Amino acid sequence: MDIINARRMLSFIRRAVDEYCMIEEGDKIAVGVSGGKDSLALLTGLWNLQMFYPKSFELCAITVDMGFEGTDFSTIEAFCGELEIEYKIVKTDLARIIFDVRKESNPCSLCAKMRRGILHDNIKQMGCNKIALGHHFDDVVDTFMLNLFNEGRLGTFSPVTYLSRKDITLIRPLIFAPEKDIEYFARQNRLPVVKSPCPEDKHTDRENIKRLLSTLERNNKGLRHRIFVAIKKEGLNGYKL
Repeated sequence: MDIINARRMLSFIRRAVDEYCMIEEGDKIAVGVSGGKDSLALLTGLWNLQMFYPKSFELCAITVDMGFEGTDFSTIEAFCGELEIEYKIVKTDLARIIFDVRKESNPCSLCAKMRRGILHDNIKQMGCNKIALGHHFDDVVDTFMLNLFNEGRLGTFSPVTYLSRKDITLIRPLIFAPEKDIEYFARQNRLPVVKSPCPEDKHTDRENIKRLLSTLERNNKGLRHRIFVAIKKEGLNGYKL
């Protein structure tokens, strides 16, 4: 498969992987594929990186099917087949449990927790020692602002996290990639994005923060970049200059 405009995306991924020692010789890395542009761009980028990176590693992909009616991951399955990447779809009833049975007023937190557990258990069964998630540059800043606004604390997610209870290392190779670059990359390569059927999609606190920052940035060019630099200057959550 020919992947176009890969050089810029690869530069973001290579920088993060090298700067935070995300990949070691012999790793088997599972990419958590939600079906969105971010995880598919990450999968494609790591597939490209695998071809020339000095440390040899295996790559596979995994999707947790929430059980929403009409959700179809066959296009992603075909895409992984074309790239010769092992792909696993884990069928669940999470949508029914969260929305119909428990009728959660704040479903995102429980959903994330349950999906993490399912992901971690299944990638261990696949023989993986690492999981890569598609959180990007904008997510780093948005999470920092969410923590500040909602919890009154300074922090965001880490580039690399070792999960001792599962003996799994979580890596985020897209932390230097702005969302607009990911959108362009996904569009140019016609990645098989599956639209989220979740009723909470675009109606979360995170989405409100994204809109707020976009509004502020219109009159404060480079605001997200300056917040990211501040995170690195303070060494928050393992980030470094």
